[in-house]
Amino acid sequence: MDQRNVSDLAGQLDGSLQRPGDAEYDTARTLWNSMIDKRPALIARCASTEDVVASVCFAREHDMLVSVRGGGHNVAGNAVCDDGLMIDLTLMNKVEVNSATRRVTAQGGCTLGAIDSVSHEHGLAVPAGIISETGVGGLALGGGVGWLVRKYGMTCDNIVSAEVVIADGRVLRASASEHADLYWGLRGGGGNFGIVTAFEFQAHPVNTVIGGMIIHPRAGARDVFRFYRDFTKQAPIELTAYCACLTTPDGVRVTALMACYCGDPAMSDAALKPMREFGSPIADTMAEIPRIEMQTMFDAGFPYGNRNYWKSSFMDELTDDAIDLLVDHANRMTSPLSAVMIEYYFGGPSSEIGETETAFAHRDAQFDLGIIGQWQDPAEDSEHMNWARTTYDALQPHCNGRIYANLMGGDQMTEETQLRSAFGVNYDRLVTLKRKYDPTNFFRLNQNIKP
Repeated sequence: MDQRNVSDLAGQLDGSLQRPGDAEYDTARTLWNSMIDKRPALIARCASTEDVVASVCFAREHDMLVSVRGGGHNVAGNAVCDDGLMIDLTLMNKVEVNSATRRVTAQGGCTLGAIDSVSHEHGLAVPAGIISETGVGGLALGGGVGWLVRKYGMTCDNIVSAEVVIADGRVLRASASEHADLYWGLRGGGGNFGIVTAFEFQAHPVNTVIGGMIIHPRAGARDVFRFYRDFTKQAPIELTAYCACLTTPDGVRVTALMACYCGDPAMSDAALKPMREFGSPIADTMAEIPRIEMQTMFDAGFPYGNRNYWKSSFMDELTDDAIDLLVDHANRMTSPLSAVMIEYYFGGPSSEIGETETAFAHRDAQFDLGIIGQWQDPAEDSEHMNWARTTYDALQPHCNGRIYANLMGGDQMTEETQLRSAFGVNYDRLVTLKRKYDPTNFFRLNQNIKP
């Protein structure tokens, strides 16, 4: 590549252009999942929408592969590429709140922690995720499930508008009244249609919640999951709860109920009573806490630098046979950092949206199975990846063939059948939208929909 052209790009940026050996190069290319170790030819550390436009145009003119980094938390590692141009948004992390309209505007490089900290000061919350280091861009574009999902919907359901740089370098505003087809696609269609440099979200008045964990011995895991299955289907929409087989920091294998109640505190005792009185838990940390504390409660379990390999699939029913298989395979995990988790988020406004009203199609999803392989030693890669695959394969007869895109591992993104499972009935419409906004598949390091 002509270095004069590279220098010209560097001179256009309000941020900086990093090359191998530069001071910020390794920091910018390092992602949350340490299994991802790629070396871009260039990293554009963008500080403005104009920087993103200049970077897109440069990559298009020089036929460069492009990756886009928001938070860098995506398990598949799509944020970085070998030899191409990495467009890094992490410097674009400004958050603004309009208390009167309950709207929160966040730049595309924001983490959930940045949004939470600013919106919490105004007594507001954007429904988004459970780990504060997650990037809002990838989360929102793929759906977005968090502790407020049953009461206030998915993250993508709360997108009011978005500023998007598309493949030809134009900057568009997508909303219900402007580029409405693109607005439809952004709410669940992943990063296929452009780089979102700013989101406008609808926020909700949430200041405190009743949240925490109820921990049971692993020996009773089957009974805990059966209770969880029956309890969650009767629970009020103010309550979101997960159930997981995991290992405590001191090495004890347990089964944990993780829950967040975001309704009237006076009604919480009745809502939580069945869960708190079930069985003989060894710990119960449920308490009234600031909502922002709930958002960081599980950060320590997903630190930067661990090796991660995940599998995911939706289940219509959590049958006794499925629970038996789940627990059997959870007991075979050899990494204390791994987990098998069931999420239930059916009910409330998210489930009232039709499956074709937004690009996110899985509106009638009951349970989501998450197989979280996590470890530290590269020499153990095969062992833990094989455990995750074996667990996933064993449970497939109990799954419905659909996948939550945000939990897809990198190997799931190479097969069209898997991608059709992620986008469901909306896949063909998304292909048409891709042809309109990105006909050359310029943005292809994602859950890629080929034009």
